[in-house]
Amino acid sequence: MIRIKAGVPRRTRPRTRARRPLRRALALGLPTVWGAIAITYKLTCPLAQQNGLGARIVTSAVFFAVGTGLIVQVRRSLLRELRHIRQIAGAAQHALLRPLPPRLDGLNIAAAQLSAERGAVVGGDLYEVIATEHGVRVVMGDVRGHGISAIGTVAAVLGSFREAAHDEPDLEGVLRRLERALARHLRERARAEHPASGGLDPDSPVAEEFVTVLLLEIGRDGEVRGLNCGHPWPYLLSGKSVEPLARADPLPPLGPFPLPPELPFVCCGQLLPGEALFLYTDGAEDARDERGRFFPLADVLAEVVGQHPLAVPQSVLGSVFTALLRHTGGTPTDDVAILVLSNDRKPAHPYPRARGTARPATTHPHSTTHRQPNGV
Repeated sequence: MIRIKAGVPRRTRPRTRARRPLRRALALGLPTVWGAIAITYKLTCPLAQQNGLGARIVTSAVFFAVGTGLIVQVRRSLLRELRHIRQIAGAAQHALLRPLPPRLDGLNIAAAQLSAERGAVVGGDLYEVIATEHGVRVVMGDVRGHGISAIGTVAAVLGSFREAAHDEPDLEGVLRRLERALARHLRERARAEHPASGGLDPDSPVAEEFVTVLLLEIGRDGEVRGLNCGHPWPYLLSGKSVEPLARADPLPPLGPFPLPPELPFVCCGQLLPGEALFLYTDGAEDARDERGRFFPLADVLAEVVGQHPLAVPQSVLGSVFTALLRHTGGTPTDDVAILVLSNDRKPAHPYPRARGTARPATTHPHSTTHRQPNGV
Protein backbone atom coordinates (compact mmCIF):
# COMPACT_ATOMS: atom_id res chain seq x y z
CA MET A 1 0.00 0.00 0.00
CA ILE A 2 1.02 3.61 -0.53
CA ARG A 3 2.48 5.16 2.57
CA ILE A 4 2.08 8.93 2.62
CA LYS A 5 4.05 10.90 5.14
CA ALA A 6 1.91 13.23 7.18
CA GLY A 7 4.46 15.97 6.90
CA VAL A 8 7.96 17.02 7.80
CA PRO A 9 8.48 17.93 11.48
CA ARG A 10 8.33 21.66 12.03
CA ARG A 11 11.83 21.94 13.40
CA THR A 12 13.31 20.42 10.23
CA ARG A 13 11.39 22.60 7.76
CA PRO A 14 13.50 25.76 8.22
CA ARG A 15 16.65 23.76 7.57
CA THR A 16 15.14 22.26 4.42
CA ARG A 17 14.04 25.67 3.17
CA ALA A 18 17.43 27.13 4.00
CA ARG A 19 19.20 24.45 2.00
CA ARG A 20 17.28 25.18 -1.19
CA PRO A 21 18.78 28.64 -1.83
CA LEU A 22 22.20 27.23 -0.91
CA ARG A 23 21.83 24.45 -3.48
CA ARG A 24 20.71 26.90 -6.13
CA ALA A 25 23.61 29.18 -5.34
CA LEU A 26 26.03 26.29 -5.61
CA ALA A 27 24.49 25.12 -8.87
CA LEU A 28 24.96 28.58 -10.40
CA GLY A 29 28.07 29.66 -8.54
CA LEU A 30 30.38 26.71 -9.05
CA PRO A 31 30.41 26.91 -12.88
CA THR A 32 31.01 30.64 -12.55
CA VAL A 33 33.92 30.02 -10.17
CA TRP A 34 35.45 27.46 -12.53
CA GLY A 35 35.14 29.87 -15.43
CA ALA A 36 36.63 32.73 -13.40
CA ILE A 37 39.60 30.55 -12.44
CA ALA A 38 40.30 29.73 -16.09
CA ILE A 39 40.06 33.39 -17.19
CA THR A 40 42.16 34.64 -14.27
CA TYR A 41 44.87 32.11 -14.98
CA LYS A 42 44.97 33.04 -18.65
CA LEU A 43 45.12 36.81 -18.05
CA THR A 44 47.26 37.12 -14.94
CA CYS A 45 49.52 34.09 -14.66
CA PRO A 46 52.94 34.72 -16.31
CA LEU A 47 53.24 31.05 -17.14
CA ALA A 48 50.15 31.26 -19.32
CA GLN A 49 51.82 33.96 -21.42
CA GLN A 50 54.83 31.83 -22.31
CA ASN A 51 55.04 29.72 -25.47
CA GLY A 52 57.38 27.04 -24.22
CA LEU A 53 56.42 23.36 -24.20
CA GLY A 54 56.32 23.18 -20.40
CA ALA A 55 54.14 26.28 -20.17
CA ARG A 56 51.73 24.91 -22.73
CA ILE A 57 51.47 21.60 -20.88
CA VAL A 58 50.67 23.40 -17.63
CA THR A 59 48.08 25.62 -19.35
CA SER A 60 46.43 22.63 -21.00
CA ALA A 61 46.28 20.82 -17.66
CA VAL A 62 44.63 23.83 -16.00
CA PHE A 63 41.97 24.17 -18.70
CA PHE A 64 41.42 20.39 -18.69
CA ALA A 65 40.80 20.50 -14.94
CA VAL A 66 38.41 23.43 -15.36
CA GLY A 67 36.50 21.64 -18.14
CA THR A 68 36.30 18.44 -16.12
CA GLY A 69 34.95 20.35 -13.13
CA LEU A 70 32.27 21.98 -15.28
CA ILE A 71 31.22 18.64 -16.77
CA VAL A 72 31.03 16.98 -13.37
CA GLN A 73 28.96 19.83 -11.96
CA VAL A 74 26.53 19.83 -14.88
CA ARG A 75 26.20 16.05 -14.68
CA ARG A 76 25.42 16.15 -10.97
CA SER A 77 22.77 18.81 -11.53
CA LEU A 78 21.14 16.82 -14.33
CA LEU A 79 21.14 13.61 -12.28
CA ARG A 80 19.59 15.42 -9.33
CA GLU A 81 16.87 16.85 -11.56
CA LEU A 82 16.26 13.46 -13.17
CA ARG A 83 15.81 11.79 -9.78
CA HIS A 84 13.34 14.48 -8.79
CA ILE A 85 11.33 14.03 -12.00
CA ARG A 86 11.25 10.26 -11.56
CA GLN A 87 9.98 10.62 -8.01
CA ILE A 88 7.14 12.84 -9.20
CA ALA A 89 6.30 10.54 -12.12
CA GLY A 90 6.38 7.47 -9.91
CA ALA A 91 4.04 9.06 -7.34
CA ALA A 92 1.60 10.11 -10.08
CA GLN A 93 1.59 6.68 -11.71
CA HIS A 94 1.20 4.89 -8.38
CA ALA A 95 -1.78 7.13 -7.59
CA LEU A 96 -3.36 6.06 -10.89
CA LEU A 97 -2.78 2.32 -10.49
CA ARG A 98 -2.72 2.28 -6.73
CA PRO A 99 -1.37 -0.76 -4.88
CA LEU A 100 -4.09 -3.13 -3.73
CA PRO A 101 -4.55 -4.15 -0.09
CA PRO A 102 -3.16 -7.62 0.72
CA ARG A 103 -6.57 -8.74 2.01
CA LEU A 104 -10.09 -7.62 1.17
CA ASP A 105 -13.36 -9.14 2.41
CA GLY A 106 -11.86 -12.58 2.99
CA LEU A 107 -9.83 -12.61 -0.22
CA ASN A 108 -6.03 -12.56 -0.25
CA ILE A 109 -4.76 -10.36 -3.07
CA ALA A 110 -1.50 -10.01 -4.96
CA ALA A 111 -1.04 -7.89 -8.08
CA ALA A 112 1.81 -6.54 -10.16
CA GLN A 113 2.26 -4.73 -13.44
CA LEU A 114 5.29 -4.59 -15.72
CA SER A 115 5.48 -1.87 -18.37
CA ALA A 116 7.26 -2.59 -21.63
CA GLU A 117 8.36 1.04 -21.80
CA ARG A 118 11.56 1.74 -19.91
CA GLY A 119 11.14 4.08 -16.97
CA ALA A 120 7.35 3.75 -16.84
CA VAL A 121 5.67 2.29 -13.77
CA VAL A 122 2.23 2.10 -15.37
CA GLY A 123 1.52 1.10 -18.96
CA GLY A 124 -1.57 0.12 -20.90
CA ASP A 125 -2.80 -2.53 -18.44
CA LEU A 126 -5.24 -1.81 -15.63
CA TYR A 127 -6.76 -3.61 -12.67
CA GLU A 128 -8.72 -2.80 -9.53
CA VAL A 129 -10.46 -4.73 -6.74
CA ILE A 130 -13.20 -3.08 -4.69
CA ALA A 131 -15.39 -4.44 -1.89
CA THR A 132 -18.98 -3.24 -2.34
CA GLU A 133 -22.39 -4.09 -0.93
CA HIS A 134 -22.95 -6.18 -4.07
CA GLY A 135 -19.81 -8.27 -3.51
CA VAL A 136 -16.15 -7.93 -4.38
CA ARG A 137 -15.92 -6.45 -7.87
CA VAL A 138 -12.84 -6.81 -10.03
CA VAL A 139 -11.78 -5.22 -13.29
CA MET A 140 -8.87 -6.28 -15.47
CA GLY A 141 -8.25 -4.49 -18.76
CA ASP A 142 -5.78 -3.88 -21.54
CA VAL A 143 -5.61 -0.68 -23.57
CA ARG A 144 -4.50 -0.80 -27.18
CA GLY A 145 -0.82 0.07 -27.29
CA HIS A 146 1.48 0.18 -24.30
CA GLY A 147 3.60 2.46 -22.20
CA ILE A 148 2.98 6.06 -21.24
CA SER A 149 0.81 6.85 -24.29
CA ALA A 150 -1.97 4.62 -22.91
CA ILE A 151 -2.12 6.18 -19.42
CA GLY A 152 -4.91 8.62 -20.30
CA THR A 153 -7.25 5.83 -21.37
CA VAL A 154 -6.32 3.78 -18.28
CA ALA A 155 -7.22 6.74 -16.06
CA ALA A 156 -10.61 7.19 -17.76
CA VAL A 157 -11.58 3.53 -17.41
CA LEU A 158 -10.32 3.10 -13.85
CA GLY A 159 -11.95 6.32 -12.66
CA SER A 160 -15.29 5.24 -14.05
CA PHE A 161 -15.03 1.75 -12.55
CA ARG A 162 -14.21 3.05 -9.07
CA GLU A 163 -17.46 5.02 -9.06
CA ALA A 164 -19.69 2.57 -10.93
CA ALA A 165 -18.64 -0.43 -8.83
CA HIS A 166 -20.38 1.12 -5.82
CA ASP A 167 -23.30 2.76 -7.63
CA GLU A 168 -24.53 0.09 -10.05
CA PRO A 169 -26.47 -2.88 -8.64
CA ASP A 170 -25.36 -5.27 -11.43
CA LEU A 171 -22.35 -5.79 -13.69
CA GLU A 172 -24.27 -4.75 -16.78
CA GLY A 173 -24.62 -1.22 -15.43
CA VAL A 174 -20.92 -1.11 -14.54
CA LEU A 175 -19.89 -2.17 -18.05
CA ARG A 176 -22.15 0.41 -19.71
CA ARG A 177 -20.67 3.12 -17.49
CA LEU A 178 -17.20 2.07 -18.62
CA GLU A 179 -18.30 2.22 -22.26
CA ARG A 180 -19.66 5.76 -21.86
CA ALA A 181 -16.54 6.93 -20.02
CA LEU A 182 -14.28 5.54 -22.74
CA ALA A 183 -16.35 7.12 -25.52
CA ARG A 184 -16.25 10.49 -23.74
CA HIS A 185 -12.49 10.23 -23.25
CA LEU A 186 -11.89 9.40 -26.92
CA ARG A 187 -14.06 12.32 -28.06
CA GLU A 188 -12.20 14.76 -25.85
CA ARG A 189 -8.86 13.37 -26.96
CA ALA A 190 -9.81 13.62 -30.64
CA ARG A 191 -11.01 17.19 -30.13
CA ALA A 192 -7.73 18.12 -28.42
CA GLU A 193 -5.56 16.49 -31.10
CA HIS A 194 -7.65 17.68 -34.07
CA PRO A 195 -9.57 20.84 -33.08
CA ALA A 196 -10.80 21.41 -36.64
CA SER A 197 -12.70 18.12 -36.73
CA GLY A 198 -14.97 19.12 -33.83
CA GLY A 199 -15.45 15.50 -32.73
CA LEU A 200 -14.40 11.91 -33.22
CA ASP A 201 -13.56 11.50 -36.91
CA PRO A 202 -14.02 7.88 -38.08
CA ASP A 203 -10.77 8.19 -40.03
CA SER A 204 -8.84 9.49 -37.02
CA PRO A 205 -6.35 7.15 -35.29
CA VAL A 206 -8.21 7.85 -32.03
CA ALA A 207 -11.29 6.14 -33.48
CA GLU A 208 -9.31 2.89 -33.66
CA GLU A 209 -8.58 2.86 -29.93
CA PHE A 210 -10.14 0.07 -27.89
CA VAL A 211 -9.90 -1.55 -24.45
CA THR A 212 -10.42 -5.18 -23.50
CA VAL A 213 -12.27 -5.43 -20.19
CA LEU A 214 -13.03 -8.30 -17.82
CA LEU A 215 -15.49 -7.67 -14.99
CA LEU A 216 -15.95 -10.15 -12.16
CA GLU A 217 -18.22 -10.14 -9.13
CA ILE A 218 -17.48 -12.50 -6.25
CA GLY A 219 -20.33 -12.93 -3.77
CA ARG A 220 -20.09 -13.82 -0.13
CA ASP A 221 -20.87 -17.44 -0.96
CA GLY A 222 -18.03 -17.49 -3.53
CA GLU A 223 -20.36 -17.34 -6.51
CA VAL A 224 -18.53 -15.73 -9.44
CA ARG A 225 -20.26 -13.79 -12.20
CA GLY A 226 -18.49 -12.20 -15.13
CA LEU A 227 -18.74 -10.00 -18.20
CA ASN A 228 -15.96 -10.20 -20.75
CA CYS A 229 -15.19 -7.80 -23.60
CA GLY A 230 -12.33 -9.30 -25.59
CA HIS A 231 -10.17 -10.20 -22.59
CA PRO A 232 -8.65 -13.61 -21.70
CA TRP A 233 -10.69 -15.50 -19.14
CA PRO A 234 -8.81 -16.05 -15.87
CA TYR A 235 -7.57 -19.41 -14.65
CA LEU A 236 -9.14 -21.15 -11.67
CA LEU A 237 -6.41 -22.57 -9.46
CA SER A 238 -7.17 -25.39 -7.06
CA GLY A 239 -4.95 -27.82 -5.23
CA LYS A 240 -5.15 -30.34 -8.07
CA SER A 241 -5.93 -28.52 -11.30
CA VAL A 242 -5.56 -25.39 -13.42
CA GLU A 243 -8.51 -24.69 -15.71
CA PRO A 244 -10.13 -21.67 -17.37
CA LEU A 245 -12.79 -20.05 -15.25
CA ALA A 246 -15.21 -20.01 -18.21
CA ARG A 247 -15.20 -20.86 -21.89
CA ALA A 248 -17.92 -18.55 -23.17
CA ASP A 249 -17.11 -16.43 -26.20
CA PRO A 250 -16.29 -12.86 -25.12
CA LEU A 251 -17.94 -9.76 -26.44
CA PRO A 252 -15.90 -7.42 -28.67
CA PRO A 253 -13.60 -4.94 -26.88
CA LEU A 254 -14.97 -1.59 -25.80
CA GLY A 255 -14.48 1.21 -28.31
CA PRO A 256 -15.01 0.24 -31.94
CA PHE A 257 -18.29 -1.65 -31.41
CA PRO A 258 -21.33 -0.66 -29.28
CA LEU A 259 -22.49 -3.03 -26.59
CA PRO A 260 -25.54 -5.15 -27.46
CA PRO A 261 -28.89 -4.30 -25.85
CA GLU A 262 -28.82 -7.47 -23.75
CA LEU A 263 -25.86 -8.18 -21.48
CA PRO A 264 -26.51 -11.35 -19.47
CA PHE A 265 -23.62 -12.08 -17.18
CA VAL A 266 -21.71 -15.35 -17.35
CA CYS A 267 -22.16 -17.70 -14.39
CA CYS A 268 -18.66 -18.97 -13.58
CA GLY A 269 -19.44 -21.27 -10.67
CA GLN A 270 -18.04 -20.88 -7.16
CA LEU A 271 -14.65 -19.87 -5.86
CA LEU A 272 -14.38 -22.26 -2.94
CA PRO A 273 -12.18 -21.68 0.12
CA GLY A 274 -8.60 -22.59 -0.68
CA GLU A 275 -8.97 -21.84 -4.41
CA ALA A 276 -7.63 -18.86 -6.34
CA LEU A 277 -8.28 -16.89 -9.51
CA PHE A 278 -5.38 -15.94 -11.76
CA LEU A 279 -6.20 -12.90 -13.89
CA TYR A 280 -3.77 -11.64 -16.51
CA THR A 281 -3.40 -9.58 -19.66
CA ASP A 282 -2.45 -11.11 -22.97
CA GLY A 283 1.09 -9.76 -22.62
CA ALA A 284 1.73 -12.81 -20.42
CA GLU A 285 0.60 -15.44 -22.92
CA ASP A 286 2.03 -13.59 -25.93
CA ALA A 287 5.50 -13.14 -24.42
CA ARG A 288 8.13 -14.84 -26.58
CA ASP A 289 11.66 -15.99 -26.08
CA GLU A 290 14.57 -15.45 -28.46
CA ARG A 291 13.37 -18.38 -30.60
CA GLY A 292 9.86 -16.94 -30.96
CA ARG A 293 8.19 -19.46 -28.64
CA PHE A 294 5.21 -18.26 -26.58
CA PHE A 295 5.29 -18.31 -22.80
CA PRO A 296 3.59 -21.55 -21.59
CA LEU A 297 1.44 -19.88 -18.97
CA ALA A 298 -0.86 -22.83 -18.21
CA ASP A 299 2.08 -25.21 -17.77
CA VAL A 300 3.91 -22.76 -15.51
CA LEU A 301 0.77 -22.33 -13.40
CA ALA A 302 0.45 -26.10 -13.03
CA GLU A 303 4.00 -26.26 -11.69
CA VAL A 304 3.51 -23.27 -9.39
CA VAL A 305 0.28 -24.68 -7.92
CA GLY A 306 2.12 -27.84 -6.96
CA GLN A 307 4.93 -25.92 -5.26
CA HIS A 308 3.26 -22.97 -3.51
CA PRO A 309 0.19 -22.67 -1.28
CA LEU A 310 -2.68 -20.82 -2.92
CA ALA A 311 -3.42 -19.06 0.37
CA VAL A 312 -0.26 -17.01 -0.27
CA PRO A 313 -0.92 -15.40 -3.67
CA GLN A 314 2.29 -13.35 -3.45
CA SER A 315 4.35 -16.51 -3.92
CA VAL A 316 2.27 -17.55 -6.93
CA LEU A 317 2.63 -14.10 -8.45
CA GLY A 318 6.37 -13.94 -7.85
CA SER A 319 7.00 -17.40 -9.30
CA VAL A 320 5.06 -16.65 -12.49
CA PHE A 321 6.80 -13.30 -13.01
CA THR A 322 10.19 -14.91 -12.44
CA ALA A 323 9.44 -17.57 -15.05
CA LEU A 324 8.12 -14.93 -17.46
CA LEU A 325 11.21 -12.74 -17.20
CA ARG A 326 13.46 -15.77 -17.56
CA HIS A 327 11.54 -16.78 -20.70
CA THR A 328 11.83 -13.32 -22.30
CA GLY A 329 15.37 -12.63 -21.15
CA GLY A 330 14.15 -9.82 -18.89
CA THR A 331 12.81 -7.69 -21.76
CA PRO A 332 9.09 -8.26 -22.49
CA THR A 333 7.81 -6.48 -25.58
CA ASP A 334 4.32 -5.80 -24.20
CA ASP A 335 2.86 -4.65 -20.91
CA VAL A 336 2.05 -7.46 -18.48
CA ALA A 337 -0.36 -7.31 -15.55
CA ILE A 338 -1.19 -10.19 -13.19
CA LEU A 339 -3.77 -10.31 -10.40
CA VAL A 340 -4.19 -13.27 -8.05
CA LEU A 341 -7.25 -13.59 -5.76
CA SER A 342 -7.27 -16.38 -3.17
CA ASN A 343 -10.40 -17.28 -1.21
CA ASP A 344 -9.39 -17.46 2.44
CA ARG A 345 -12.92 -17.39 3.81
CA LYS A 346 -14.07 -20.07 6.20
CA PRO A 347 -16.61 -22.46 4.68
CA ALA A 348 -20.19 -21.87 5.75
CA HIS A 349 -20.62 -25.62 6.41
CA PRO A 350 -18.11 -28.12 7.82
CA TYR A 351 -18.37 -30.08 4.58
CA PRO A 352 -18.49 -27.75 1.57
CA ARG A 353 -20.46 -29.04 -1.34
CA ALA A 354 -18.50 -30.81 -4.03
CA ARG A 355 -17.76 -29.01 -7.23
CA GLY A 356 -19.31 -30.45 -10.35
CA THR A 357 -17.27 -31.19 -13.39
CA ALA A 358 -19.45 -28.98 -15.59
CA ARG A 359 -19.68 -25.21 -15.29
CA PRO A 360 -22.62 -23.27 -16.71
CA ALA A 361 -21.19 -20.96 -19.31
CA THR A 362 -24.10 -18.55 -19.69
CA THR A 363 -27.84 -18.60 -20.01
CA HIS A 364 -27.61 -16.87 -23.38
CA PRO A 365 -24.16 -17.35 -24.91
CA HIS A 366 -22.95 -14.62 -27.22
CA SER A 367 -20.93 -15.76 -30.19
CA THR A 368 -18.70 -13.32 -31.98
CA THR A 369 -16.49 -13.44 -35.01
CA HIS A 370 -14.24 -10.72 -33.61
CA ARG A 371 -10.60 -11.64 -33.56
CA GLN A 372 -8.52 -9.86 -30.94
CA PRO A 373 -5.81 -7.75 -32.60
CA ASN A 374 -2.21 -8.48 -31.80
CA GLY A 375 -1.55 -4.91 -30.71
CA VAL A 376 -3.40 -5.14 -27.40
